[in-house]
Amino acid sequence: MSKKYSHIIPLVFIGAGLIVLGVVAAVTLLKPGSLSTDLSVAPSTVNFPAPELTLNDLNGERVSISDYSSQIVLINNWATWCPPCRQEMPTLLKYYNKHIEDGFTLVGINAGDPPDDVARFVDEYGLTFPILLDPNKKSLINFRNANLPSSYVIDRDGKVILAWTGPISNAMLEKYVTPMLGQ
Repeated sequence: MSKKYSHIIPLVFIGAGLIVLGVVAAVTLLKPGSLSTDLSVAPSTVNFPAPELTLNDLNGERVSISDYSSQIVLINNWATWCPPCRQEMPTLLKYYNKHIEDGFTLVGINAGDPPDDVARFVDEYGLTFPILLDPNKKSLINFRNANLPSSYVIDRDGKVILAWTGPISNAMLEKYVTPMLGQ
């Protein structure tokens, strides 16, 4: 090899090493249940009325967000193809099951997937909280956030008070949502 290109060889090895590190980090971080407190962002404090939103559940029944007005509600916008959405589902389900008797509910709003895909996803993850179908992405439009996952806490007065963009860890749910349940 000519001396002209000999300085490129170390750069190729460095680049390959960085790619390998990136792949290892991505695989490690995207494992279900691997979400640590450090990777979950804290929610933004917001204050606006919950949108009037009525959608169908998997059984074709009409459900409104206002149907849950006596509870603290976490709205979670998600999709079956979204890796962070898939990653946070076990955490959300565990938190829901732990706090359902405390006046808490979680409403998962699917952003446009075919109903059969959503039903398979719900079965695969053993989801027991309400799942609503949103073929026209009304929830994303009403909450003015097209990112997935995105989550919102609605208090018992119908006000949206917390907003997350990105996956949520159990530690963040316990820190920000659990104190509201006793009020």
